[in-house]
Amino acid sequence: MKALNFIIIKLTFFLVVGILLAHSFHLSLAHTFYIIIGVIILSAITFYIENQSFSKHIWFGLLAYIFMLVLGMFTYNTHHHKNFARHYSNIKSVDITDSNYIYFRIKERLKPTQYHNKYVVELIKLNDHYAKGNTLLNIKKSQNSKPFSVDDILLVQSAFEDIGSPLNPNQFNYKAYLEKQYIYHQLYTQQEHIFKLTSNHKTIFGYADMLRQNINKQLITYDFKPEELAIINALILGQRQDMDREMYTNYANAGAIHILAVSGLHVGIILMILNIVLKPLEQLKRGHIIKVISILMLLWSFAIVAGLSASVTRAVTMFSIVAIAMHVKRPTNIYNTLCISIFILLLFKPIFLFDIGFQMSYLAVFAIVSIQPLLSKLWIPKWKLLNYFWQIFTVTIAAQLGVLPISLFYFHQFPSLFFISNLAIIPFLGLILGFGILVIMLSVINMLPEMLANIYGSLISTMNLVVSWVSKQEAFLIKDISFDASQVITSYIFILASVLAYRKFHFKRIIMFLISIMLLQGTFIQLKHINSTEAFVIFHKSRHSIIGKKKNDDLKIWHSLDNDAIQNENIISNYKVGNFINSISFDSLYNVYKTPHKTLLVVDSLGAYNVSFKTDYVLLRNSPRINLKRLIDSLQPKLIIADGSNYKSYAQRWKATCLKEKLPFHYTYEKGAFILK
Repeated sequence: MKALNFIIIKLTFFLVVGILLAHSFHLSLAHTFYIIIGVIILSAITFYIENQSFSKHIWFGLLAYIFMLVLGMFTYNTHHHKNFARHYSNIKSVDITDSNYIYFRIKERLKPTQYHNKYVVELIKLNDHYAKGNTLLNIKKSQNSKPFSVDDILLVQSAFEDIGSPLNPNQFNYKAYLEKQYIYHQLYTQQEHIFKLTSNHKTIFGYADMLRQNINKQLITYDFKPEELAIINALILGQRQDMDREMYTNYANAGAIHILAVSGLHVGIILMILNIVLKPLEQLKRGHIIKVISILMLLWSFAIVAGLSASVTRAVTMFSIVAIAMHVKRPTNIYNTLCISIFILLLFKPIFLFDIGFQMSYLAVFAIVSIQPLLSKLWIPKWKLLNYFWQIFTVTIAAQLGVLPISLFYFHQFPSLFFISNLAIIPFLGLILGFGILVIMLSVINMLPEMLANIYGSLISTMNLVVSWVSKQEAFLIKDISFDASQVITSYIFILASVLAYRKFHFKRIIMFLISIMLLQGTFIQLKHINSTEAFVIFHKSRHSIIGKKKNDDLKIWHSLDNDAIQNENIISNYKVGNFINSISFDSLYNVYKTPHKTLLVVDSLGAYNVSFKTDYVLLRNSPRINLKRLIDSLQPKLIIADGSNYKSYAQRWKATCLKEKLPFHYTYEKGAFILK
């Protein structure tokens, strides 16, 4: 049976398209509601007519697909927080930019930064108005800082602040990332300005957080190293807030970061363990029903404790369907199961579609079930042990092929030694997980022997050492790979066409394969043409100046940083990746820059600007002590630019002068990098 003959796959496809349309075109909730009612009425009429005529037509099936598409749009809009009447941004009697009394509940603890502890909070009241909505809370670190727990009710007097947009081209857009989690503003406050209110109300997430805190309190009493505790929290409890940047980078560079993200691999192993442990229940009357209910309850309890991330929710949903299918002893098609889980998850949480973990998780599983069987047949080892490692190797290769295009798009690097870390860890991951769950359970009831804790700590340390060694082989880590959305789409078309052609080699599939190659080549040619342009950029860099000139795939950088700092500057690497740059050269700053049509004069701390040539733009850097009105009268520029090397007070004074003189003023701290194409 062909996979595409399953109705659920087609319905899921149109649901996904509907969510994407709603996200792109922002149709109102009322419009989507009227459309869905209209489609339901048309479907009912068509169904009635077809039953009366006893003949089949395409119209009912077509309307069913349209219904799923509109359902996707409707689901997206009904979950969008700004469509809620009580969302804080819709309370017209309150100015959110002013200081307000804000009551909220801690929803999630995020990884702290150097200066702030960060939380996602859920609003309860805004002044005297009941309110809804999520926001980001930043609490300034101090000696008296104490972490808050999930479900703590707090009161602050503060104003909502906008989340900053990226100030440089091709920089990570944290604002857009948070908007996909329905977070549109942030609050800044200090520990002493927060009032903690008493509340007996606890959500299931609050209980899960209490359990995690209790587990950590018990584990701290043993001789676990901080890095071992961080891995235990990530691997079993799904919490990575306490993991330091170096360790995270090591796992990412070794191609083993998926091991730390609780997902299908972990949940599948846990399902196997539960299936074995709960097997005696089958001897009871209705034991099979009791067993499957117990498995489902334990799987979802684990998902809640792990934080219900997109990857763990996907995995538990999928394996719940598998567990039910195992109980009824009915064979399941894996593509069907995957699409049912996608359908259910997106119906209840459509924003998951834009989660990187959700995307990579499903792509990896689809690749494993479709590509791994083909790879495993290339060689069949005679020895069981060798065959075991060969199967793991083919699974790793298949998963890597599945996530490679989207991984290059998001992360722009490829760890070519990924198979070493996976072959070293995955065979023992079941032991590590099972052992870890046992350690946690024994520690909670104060029955964990010291020797057992030391053995498990050594096991985690060994895993860290293997990952660290692989990550240090920098010659095998390919960085700064330029890859855009069009390449992602054509790459997946090529992979799909290749798999189909390999499975059944006939004329239509050969044509499809050749077309996919042409599409892929066409994408690369088109991108080369698009990027064959020139651009002059004044980047924003706090306390420094960076100027760039792009010509086709070459980039010239003038800067005020030291040589080591500029080589590792993310601003430059982001621009290089986003604009398909092949070569970069560096130089110290000049006083004058000329483009084909414009001249830029740089005025630094010396304040010298007496020149004889016509000046179009003036760049102020390093806070020159000048009378800007005199400069404007003398040079008569068309635009004044101030970069990040200037004092903010100076920039605000210059801004006021330009406003008075009716001259455009571009401050990179407020407007981002100045780009002249």
